[in-house]
Amino acid sequence: MSEAPLVRPRRHPPSWAWLLLALAVLALDQFSKWLVARDLPLDASIPVTGFFNLVHIENPGAAFSFLAAQSGWQRWLFTALGLGASLLIVGVLLRRRRRPMLGLALALILGGALGNVADRLLWGHVTDFLDFYLRTASGSWHWPAFNLADSSIFLGAVTLLIDEQREARRRASRPG
Repeated sequence: MSEAPLVRPRRHPPSWAWLLLALAVLALDQFSKWLVARDLPLDASIPVTGFFNLVHIENPGAAFSFLAAQSGWQRWLFTALGLGASLLIVGVLLRRRRRPMLGLALALILGGALGNVADRLLWGHVTDFLDFYLRTASGSWHWPAFNLADSSIFLGAVTLLIDEQREARRRASRPG
């Protein structure tokens, strides 16, 4: 008589691990912005490579300086949106434990969102410092400056899309 092989359930990171990762992203983002504000004058630029500069820009708007020229109300709108999204993400992280890739994606988005919310609450603007560009014979093209929080949000969104695609394939392959 043969016994069925023992199948161990997959262990998934606990919810607090994702919250800890989000906190680490927040801390790294705030530290990097503090270094830039301390060591680089506002609107300064330091060439690092032929396609990348370190800059110090204060953006009172959202991505791509959206609404940056407004009178200040946008600070509170983007703060409220960031806090609302953060609360929603925390709720999902505390309930969903079976999808590690989803946890990673949401933790990256949460840490980035809180990093930019912290800037808006403390300073009224977001500090951007990563400036990538491309020079060609016909001119140069600059991607709008961004920061580690923005990078984390982007990586989280890409991870979220990959996770959802994997989850859709898994659902489609299930019988019934």
